[in-house]
Amino acid sequence: MAAKSGRSGRQNVRDMVLSMAAVIGVGLLAYLFTPHSGGDGVHVVDYGSAAASAKRAAPYPLLAPVGLSAQWRATSVEYKKDGEGHAVWHLGFVTPSGKYAAVEQSDAPKATQLTTVVAGYQADGSSTIDGHAWDRVQGEPYRGLTEATGSATTVVVGTASYDELGQLAQALK
Repeated sequence: MAAKSGRSGRQNVRDMVLSMAAVIGVGLLAYLFTPHSGGDGVHVVDYGSAAASAKRAAPYPLLAPVGLSAQWRATSVEYKKDGEGHAVWHLGFVTPSGKYAAVEQSDAPKATQLTTVVAGYQADGSSTIDGHAWDRVQGEPYRGLTEATGSATTVVVGTASYDELGQLAQALK
């Protein structure tokens, strides 16, 4: 014969409801005191010091944008040697229209640089930016503007329009 606990079914239900209310209350408090960004999730980086350091190390005149509006948000920056020993500069942005754009610069041959950053690229005309001819290339999913100067190839690449890529290219100094 089973022993009686001395508690009624009502008391058990009441205790269970109180326990659940306590757990829900703790969860609600945790939610209320956890910071919520409310933003778009873009993590902005400051590229100024990285660009200054990379300019000292690069074997070519390294380019970084000057004078872009605050709507251009830098999200990634890196200077490194690739597997072939080429000096590679990368600076990525979210554009004012919310698309991706980046400056990719290297002392690798132009064809190698283009193959690396614009998969399956095809020639797509040219653009004149600040009096300089930039070749347009279209790939999947990226398009780009490219210019070879001295020992470096610069590619302004991304999902952004040629217009926005041109704005970024124009700001390079």
